[in-house]
Formats: sequence, structure tokens, C-alpha cells
Amino acid sequence: MSVCHKHSVIGVLDSGVGGLTVASEIIRQLPKESIYYIGDNKRCPYGPRSVEEVQSFVFEMVEFLKQFPLKALVVACNTAAAAALTELQEALSIPVIGVIHPGARAAIKVTKKGEIGVIGTVGTIKSNMYEKALHELDTYLEVHSHACPTLATVVENRLEDIAYVTQQVKQALLPLTKEDIDTLILGCTHYPLLESYIKKELGEDVTIISSAEETAIELSTILQHKGILSDNLNPKHRFFTTGSVLSFEHIAERWLGYQISVECVHLPMKNACMHN
Repeated sequence: MSVCHKHSVIGVLDSGVGGLTVASEIIRQLPKESIYYIGDNKRCPYGPRSVEEVQSFVFEMVEFLKQFPLKALVVACNTAAAAALTELQEALSIPVIGVIHPGARAAIKVTKKGEIGVIGTVGTIKSNMYEKALHELDTYLEVHSHACPTLATVVENRLEDIAYVTQQVKQALLPLTKEDIDTLILGCTHYPLLESYIKKELGEDVTIISSAEETAIELSTILQHKGILSDNLNPKHRFFTTGSVLSFEHIAERWLGYQISVECVHLPMKNACMHN
């Protein structure tokens, strides 16, 4: 990987469209940075897969992104971060940040009772990474973790079906409605796209935490410390998917608020195919 400088790009990877919640916050906080995003929609969800399989997929995405001049990498997928963040940090010479520790910090800031819920994929919840991150900051916290194996797939495939989404969210959150939590960490970057449904189910007394804002703050701090914040007035963003370009564009435009052009890529990488 070439030596990074301030006009190098920030790589963002995810199992699908969920990481757009993080990418959009990075774009909002760091409007002069260029973001190159890849979503592995074809193989989403990552949650039910083994750690080894997730690691393999993540490194394939990194190999794809390494053809560009990267100055930082954001693993905008909780399952991928739980499985591969340490390995990526050891393998790459650029800063690599995940979304789990930023999410934990954000929750600590707002909880009043110290009763924190965490929802995520099976892989993320089984890893216990959120419990570890939260208890590193406060050993007295009560953490109530619950796997929601269907919700990422709901976002990827059936977000327009309001009745179905409502039913799936209600069913997924049922165990947490019996806990006395005042804060809920959305431990999957797909879940902010369901935030209105989640709020309706849990009520106004529960603060919903997405790791996106805190992750962007951490990224900004690292780039500033290294002296590689961009001053580019015309940054360029590129979006890649291993799945359906049209489906990705539809969800991305809904989340980002503007039309984008998405390129499809086949992993392991041979050739990327352009879509305009």
C-alpha cells in the first residue's frame, strides 16, 4: 500500500448497505474527505457465518480497496469488526477503526441507570465484544445483549414492506421489552434504517445509540493527529457492491438523500464492472 497523504481516500467496508449509516456521518462531519465504500451485498448477512469465513470475506474487500490510495479504513460492520478488526490492524500500515468501541463510548455518555441493551447479529452477540468494550469503561454496567438474526436481511431485502418490518422488529425486540434498559446500542450498522420502528416498540424513555457519529469523531481525531485531514473542496465518493447495483442504489439514495452511481465488483477480485 502506498504512503498515505491528506488527499488519499478513506475506505469503508460493510457486509451490505448498513455501513452507509456510518459513511453518511463521515461525509457530514468530514465534507472534504473522499470516501470509497464497498458493500458485500451478495454474501450478506455475515451474522450467521463463522469467524473464519467473515475474516476471509473482509480481507477480500480490503484487497479490492488497496488498489486505491487509502489513508484510513473504517470497518463499518459490527460482525466484521468483531471477527477481523485486530487482524486488520496488524496487517495494514494505515489506521483501521471499527464501530464497536465508538458505540460503547456513546452509550456510556448517555445512560443514567447503567442498564444498556445491545442488539446485533448472531456473530456480533456471540463475540461478546460489546460487553467487553462497555465493561472496560465501566465494570458496574448491566448489559443485556440479544441477537436479532433477521433484521439485517429485512433491511437489505424488504425495507419497503412496512407491515412486515413492523412485525419483524416487534418480534426481535420482545426479549428486551422485559428488561429495564434506558439505552439501546444498535450493534449492527443496518439497524439505524429501522430506528423509527425500534423507537416505537421501546418507547421514548430508551435512548437509541448508533455508533456512526462517534466513529466519525474518532476518525477525524486520528486524521487530525496524523496531519492528513483533507483540504479538498471537491472530494469524490465511490460506491461498490458485490450484489445488485439497482437495489443498492435505491437504499443508498433513500439513506444519503441524493442520487449516487454504484459500481459492481466480483470478489475475489478479478475485474470490477462499471455502472453509470
